[in-house]
Amino acid sequence: MDGKRLKSIIGGSAGNLVEWYDWYAYTSLSLYFAASFFPKGDKTAQLLATAAIFAVGFLMRPVGAWLMGVYGDRRGRKAGLALSVALMAAGSLMIASAPTYAAAGVAAPIWLTVARMVQGLSVGGEYGTSATYLSEMATRDRRGFWSSFQYVTLIGGQLLSLAVLLLLQAMLSEDQLNAWGWRIPFVVGALLAVAVYILRRRLAETASFTTQSAERPKSSIANLWRAHPREFLLIAVISAGGSLSFYAYTTYMQKFLVNTSGLTKAASSQVMTVALVIFALMQPVWGLISDKVGRKPLLIGYGVTGAVVAVPIFTALAGVQSAAAALGLVLIPLTLLGAYTSIGAVFKAELFPAHIRTLGVAFPYAIGNAMFGGTAEYVALWFKQAGIEAAFYWYVAGFCALMALAFALLPDSAKADLITDD
Repeated sequence: MDGKRLKSIIGGSAGNLVEWYDWYAYTSLSLYFAASFFPKGDKTAQLLATAAIFAVGFLMRPVGAWLMGVYGDRRGRKAGLALSVALMAAGSLMIASAPTYAAAGVAAPIWLTVARMVQGLSVGGEYGTSATYLSEMATRDRRGFWSSFQYVTLIGGQLLSLAVLLLLQAMLSEDQLNAWGWRIPFVVGALLAVAVYILRRRLAETASFTTQSAERPKSSIANLWRAHPREFLLIAVISAGGSLSFYAYTTYMQKFLVNTSGLTKAASSQVMTVALVIFALMQPVWGLISDKVGRKPLLIGYGVTGAVVAVPIFTALAGVQSAAAALGLVLIPLTLLGAYTSIGAVFKAELFPAHIRTLGVAFPYAIGNAMFGGTAEYVALWFKQAGIEAAFYWYVAGFCALMALAFALLPDSAKADLITDD
């Protein structure tokens, strides 16, 4: 791989890490800033209000996927990457400078909501644009390997936000964190996003975009549905199951280990931090395997094995006694899930022609992600509250089975790869 291409892939990946750091910082810090934006009172009510704003950000992701998918197809992948990180910088800066409820009244939560909506637009656009850019920049024989770094940096952003929080907890008192310390990670995120914006403006454009005919069809949802309805529906179903699995085994799992398994909060955090580091390191390995054996065997493999292990793994974790045992059990579904997450970007990109690729990757994914990934924790807790927690295990297993069926119906990218420019 030549130096220019490698620099572009590193630039695209670094931006993805910053985007996800900013996105997850909200979740990491919400415990500290909830009281700043809502009237004094019940702490649970304050956290629920911040969670509702988190959900609004999730709902904005399909809108961002649509708007920025079209933008990336019409104006270029590089332009889309720059715009997405610029929006994230703006959203993070808005949160960092947001007035408190005591100072601005109802304007404070409105300000926070608008900031989170801007971040939702950014992340919605980032997935499709970065997936398309990395897939188009990578050489054909290593496309799975290089595009797998999208998930390495996605998980890295989550870990970085936790690391910054741990550092602040060590340096500041709880009162300082509640009063003003929570703003620091958002300032850091905004500054990093500005730096990445400058970097992305200097990236090379992909050959797939620059060599297109001037008379190419316009990128739009109507044209996407008209020309690729089968791919649209299959990706939406696959993304629903994949996002549900990811959030079930990563973000929700930390709460599951405390609320159901009975581990301490500290032990649960330690288990999931180690698990996420290992999960991130798995991505390039699975990506490299896909370059050797093809995408479809790995994808079907996760659908089938994910459906088989979900119920027994959750059942075993529910009665786990030690952190070490919990880590071993959690790594089983995460290892299997890596077969999907590592190539979740590239297999979608290979299904669409260049003129509509960014939108084709982004929009169906965002719909499945928002509907089933974003609601994973809520559904799990609803089942638990209803006294039928095991139903969530079957819920995850059922969607994995649907994924396997959808994967089987996909064309084999080894025979139908539409990324024609290396």
